[in-house]
Amino acid sequence: MPRSVGNTALKAARAAAGYRSQGALATAMTKAAPSLGIRGLSVGVRQVRRWESAVPPWPQPDHQRVLIHLLGQPIEQLGFTPPWGASIERPQQRRPGPSGGASSLATVPVQATSVSHPVSVGVQYETITRAHRNLYWAIAPTALHLTALEHARLGCAILPETTGVVRRRCATALAESYLLVARIEFFDLRDPDRAADTLTRALQAAGEADDPLLGAAILAHTAFIPGWAGRRDEAAERMVAARTYARRGPAPATLLAWLDAVEAECETRCGNCRTALHLIGHGEDLLAAGSDHPTPEWLDWFDSIRLAAFKGNTQLKAGHFPQARETLLAVLEQLPPESDKQRSVVFGDLAAVEAATGHPEAACEAASKALDQLAITWYATGMDRVKEVRRALAPWQNERCVRSLDDRLYGWGTTVSALAR
Repeated sequence: MPRSVGNTALKAARAAAGYRSQGALATAMTKAAPSLGIRGLSVGVRQVRRWESAVPPWPQPDHQRVLIHLLGQPIEQLGFTPPWGASIERPQQRRPGPSGGASSLATVPVQATSVSHPVSVGVQYETITRAHRNLYWAIAPTALHLTALEHARLGCAILPETTGVVRRRCATALAESYLLVARIEFFDLRDPDRAADTLTRALQAAGEADDPLLGAAILAHTAFIPGWAGRRDEAAERMVAARTYARRGPAPATLLAWLDAVEAECETRCGNCRTALHLIGHGEDLLAAGSDHPTPEWLDWFDSIRLAAFKGNTQLKAGHFPQARETLLAVLEQLPPESDKQRSVVFGDLAAVEAATGHPEAACEAASKALDQLAITWYATGMDRVKEVRRALAPWQNERCVRSLDDRLYGWGTTVSALAR
């Protein structure tokens, strides 16, 4: 019976990178992980041996990031087959099996072929990416998610056939597309595991574009995942990585202030409101001072009004209720008409302030306005705020205003929509 040779692609890549043994690669991965913002990763010889077997298991996202970093090749070119099957079929690499469902992620190519598309291809691909970015604020997230994901898959097919400036433009647009997909997965669909995988792809594409500012934004988004789960140390390390990338480019005040806001939200979620308020104050100072560097076009989710919304939430969590009410009311007055998603979150926070100060009728009124916004544009984060308010209203659950809120919160349409999403 012939002996299996195992995963020859990974073995060859390991040898080519200078790691003469499985143990050497395991040690290098463990040492490299912290520099990529990955905390607590420990890789042993046994794990590498499994990857080099005839049927290697699909690596976890953090393992993938380190393997790609050390070996310089996409994960699928290292002999691994994703659980959903081959994601992109290219002439030089065809694999049997299904092409994967709408949720499958294409591997970001790192090497170009001899084919080279003209500049117009990069411009057209960028144009579609920009349209998707603008549509995020207006249409159903589930519909846009499918479209943006397919657009990213198209970018992965185009990228190997580009060089020079065209390749850089396509890679930048591809990174933006994956970032948009990840934002929908995390904020709208509440699927952090899926978002983590997508953000890894986004970071790969940003690396291909050599865009450190976009890399900083992607890394900061990865901090939301542990931050919202209360894993402060992990979130803090990812923010260190994000700030490191920001220093590599001409970072505008807007981006630096947003990094403060992200870290502040993570600190708030972990119960460190004083630290969070200090970070928000620093962000306010940055925006007031301004900078000579322009804000990237893709940074359309943050400005001084959004920073104030972060502040109102932190003041709420800190128990500074009068200040939170004042801040949140000012935000509602200044939010632009197209900010339905943000408006649902702010109304939810305002309702929480009223509930915490013993005003159930005012709380129900604000929560109902949040539901009005959610009926226009669904936003899972906004619905989370409303549900938190309803839990806080338990002492008044027999009041007429609370029962009326329940009728809206658990109406047929709202309940089915929430379960479906």
